[in-house]
Formats: sequence, structure tokens, C-alpha cells
Amino acid sequence: MRYADSTRLRLTFYVLASLLAVAIYFFGLDGQHIPRNGDEDVYQHITRLTAESGKLLPLQSQLDHMRNTKPPLLFWQGIAATRWGQEWTLWNLRYPSVIYTLLTAMMVFLLARKLSRRWETGFVALLTYLAFFSTYRYGRPFLTNPPEVFWLFLPFFVLLYWHPKAFASSWRVPLLLGSAIGIGLLYKSFALLLPVGLTLAWWYWREREYQLGAFVSRDVPKLLLIACVALLLFALWFVLDPEPRAIWQEFVVGENVGKFDPHGDSYVVKLLWGGSSVWRMLLEFFFANAGFLAFPVAALFVLAYRQRAQMGAEEKLLWIWVITLFVVFSLPSQRSSRYLMDAMPAIAVLCALHWQQISRKAFVLSLVMAGALLALLIHLSLRLQQESGAALYGMGYWTLLGATAVLLVSALLVPRLTRPGVNLVILLVFAILAALLQPLNGALGNFSPQARQFAQGRDIWVPCNFRAKDEGYHFILPGARIHGYDEHQGLSAAALAQRYPLFAVRQLPGEDCAGCQVIGERMDLRSRHSDAQLKAMLLEGQLFQLLFVKEYLVAAPGTGAAVLRAAGHEECR
Repeated sequence: MRYADSTRLRLTFYVLASLLAVAIYFFGLDGQHIPRNGDEDVYQHITRLTAESGKLLPLQSQLDHMRNTKPPLLFWQGIAATRWGQEWTLWNLRYPSVIYTLLTAMMVFLLARKLSRRWETGFVALLTYLAFFSTYRYGRPFLTNPPEVFWLFLPFFVLLYWHPKAFASSWRVPLLLGSAIGIGLLYKSFALLLPVGLTLAWWYWREREYQLGAFVSRDVPKLLLIACVALLLFALWFVLDPEPRAIWQEFVVGENVGKFDPHGDSYVVKLLWGGSSVWRMLLEFFFANAGFLAFPVAALFVLAYRQRAQMGAEEKLLWIWVITLFVVFSLPSQRSSRYLMDAMPAIAVLCALHWQQISRKAFVLSLVMAGALLALLIHLSLRLQQESGAALYGMGYWTLLGATAVLLVSALLVPRLTRPGVNLVILLVFAILAALLQPLNGALGNFSPQARQFAQGRDIWVPCNFRAKDEGYHFILPGARIHGYDEHQGLSAAALAQRYPLFAVRQLPGEDCAGCQVIGERMDLRSRHSDAQLKAMLLEGQLFQLLFVKEYLVAAPGTGAAVLRAAGHEECR
């Protein structure tokens, strides 16, 4: 094959793979069971109530100590996307997150292409970033992470892409950087100025070849301008909100300063041992953030250490950002790999720059991990279709499974297909996961139209095993007044019938619930399993039984408004 034909073929492959990745990120976006985080329920709750209030500020919430949990920009984004709650759908809440994620991926593409001078490297960086599990899990739901990552990576992208002119700018670029950082702070927290400011100071100082005098006289004023602009933008929250004292107490003291409270153990003990230790955060950085690409990313770290003397200036700047984030977020007592998501665009660029140098064995391990999940998804597909007694999945789904399996095996056995195939395989596994759960977004996972119509305008109590978990029922039973009860109490249908006139329960009412009427039923995906359930799933083969559960909408006999008032309100708050 001629070189020109080979180049054209590779370009076609990467363009199609990138378009497929975009489609995968939008596919199933309105589903109740996409990979996500429980904070999304809290943010939906605050957004819905704030929209209902008719005012942007103050933020509204019925959750204890969960009102000013984040700055207002995410909630305003949700209000705008749903037209003040008039179009209250998961799709409308989430699609801005995907747009932010794709814009970040575009910056990753442009930066990798600029640094390598090869378009293929840019595509590898883009696909790598989208193949990170943390990007797929947190980059699609209604969370602060997608806009935070975009706005905080934008300043570093600008400085590197337009280097050295961007560094030399006296006030225009610093003003732009401060504005971008300020918007990022209004999405997440003023505390993010610490890692961003330290990294920018380090970058500017290194640009002066560590000459302290030149750095202080020429660059410190720029850094002060950046910090002032960012903080002034963040301070608009205090200026515009009619309850600034509540912001100070709930957000500044409770949400930020509170993260340094070790809650029992000493600070040093929690730093070195336990579920919030620095070692746990490091391990999760690879397996929770990079996901299937954990081994290539780990190999990148080893490679960078070995080649540190030959490392280019731009790569060193990206590593400074990664290291600074890790050090800063090691300081609070509450540590999580999710706090390091801001480093993942830089990691994607660095991976792409060294894609050919990373050992093929690392990519093979990634494919083996993806193959294990693929086998599990095939098993669950067959069991779910068998249990439902209906043809849940069409020919397109089984074709997707087969094509992914063929591509995975080919990438494992053919060395020249391993590197270009690994990201595509991972993205296809993401697509299969979404397609597997797609029936739960349709008739199988929803109450019948008659049941939804019956629920409109009524008070309904629903199971809740995490704060604001009941918020999702506003999409399942639109028009109903939703309240949560604590699922951990293990109340039977009969006990629930004595408390609530209309409720959802995950067990079929028996003889002890005489007179109870089942209005509708649906299949749901169980979350937050106990240790005993996890053991039964892993060791006793009860995966399907404990993963899927039937839920019933039940009307209790002989209950009225008096019982409704006496039952209490929002027990799961």
C-alpha cells in the first residue's frame, strides 16, 4: 500500500472513531442508570426548587445542610437548559455537560497535534481522553466536573498553544485567564484557585528560567491580576445573593474548611491509612479515573520518570499541573480521585505524545480488562432477556456485541492493531453498557401510562437509600408530589401501607397487606449494595438477582388526608 493511501486510511479511521465517540457520549443520556455520581440527585433537587422559586438567588433546597453546597453557576445552567424547569428532563439537564466534555476533548486534540506536529497524535489524545472512565462517568451527568475541567484547563491550553506569545502578554492574556478561572470557581469552589495559582506561578517562573528578580518584576503582577479577576467573579455570588451569611456558613466553612476535619482519626493517620489515604487516592487515580487505561497511564508515569532528563519543556509544564493537583488535594482529610479529574486532559495529551513508546503489554492488559467486562455484559444481556420473556434487544445490539468482540480479539492478536484499537474497544464497551440498560429507559423500567396518569397530582412515597435519591422519581412519575422514605429501615409493604396512602416498594405486597392495590410495576437497577450482597454477587453467582429488582406502585386501603399529614415528610432527607 502506498504511503498516501495508508495516511488517508488512518485519517478516515480516526475521524470515524471520533464521530463514533461523540455519538456514544450522547447515547442513552436521558437514562436513569448511566454511570454517574449521587451528587447529581442533590444538584437536580436544588435546581428544580430554585427554578420553582422564580428567582436565581438564593438557592433553594429541602435537604439538611445541602443548600449552598456549590456556587450557583451549575444550577443556573440547569435552569437555562430546562427553561426554568418547564422542560424538566434528564436530557436537558445533561446535554450541556457533554458539550463541555467534548470542548475539552477538542482542546486536548489541538494541543497534542500542536506539540507533536502530527494530526494522528491529536486524534489519539482525543480518543484517550474520552476513553478514560472518569470522563465517561462524570463528563455526562449533571455535575460540576465537566465545566470545571473545561474552564480550568483552558488557561493552560492557551499558554501552551500560543507559547511564547501568551506568556509575554502583559494584561490581555492574564485578563482572559482570570476570567476563565473565575467562571470555573463559580462552578466549583474558590479553593481551586490554590492549585491553579501555584501551577501558573510555577509555569511563569520556569519561563523566566527560574530567575527570581525577573519573575517578581514581570510576572507577579500578571498573577495578581489573574487572581483578582478570578476572585472578583467568584465574589459576585456574595454580592448578588440576599443571604451572604448563609453562603459563608454553609459553603465556605461547611463545604470547604470542613474537608480538613479528620472526623475521628488524627490527620496523619487518615493521610497514611484507610479509605481516604493518599495511597488510596493514588491507586484510584489509575483505576477509577483512567479505568481500562490504568496500565498504559501507569506505564506513562514510569516512562516519564526514566526519561525526565530528555523531557521537553511543554511536557514538563503539563507534569507540573498534574503534580500540583495531586499535592494540593492530598492536603484535605477528605481525598478522592475525583478531585484529580482536572489532570486528565493533561494525562491524555502526555499519553498520546508517548503512545508508541508505552509497552504493548500495557495495552494488552487494558484489552483484557475490557474483555472481562464485555463477557459480563453479554451474560447480563442474556439473563435480562430470559427473565423478561421478551425480545429486549434487536439485531443491532447483538451485532454491536459481536463486532466489539471481533475487534477486541483482533487487537489482542495482531500487534499493529493493538494501539489504534484499544481506545475504540473501550468506547464500544461504554456503548454496550448504555445499550444493555436502554430497555430500563423504556417500558420495562417505567410504570405504565395508566399508572403515571394515576400518580399525577398525588403525594407518593418512594424508597431512598442516599440523600436526594428520590429526586429521580420526578422523571419516572412526572406531575406527582414525591417524598422519600428510608429504604434501609426494611419496612414491609404492610408497614408502609400503615404510614402512606400511595407508595413504591421493592417487594410484592402479600397477604399481610390486605386491601393493598398494585397500581403498576417496573424493573429497576439496585444501587449501593451491602457487603453481604457484594459477597453474594462475586462469590455465589447471585449477580443478576441482586443487580435487578422489581418495584411496585401500591395504593394502601383506608388512608386519607389525616394519615398523610401525620406520616411526616421527606424522611430520607
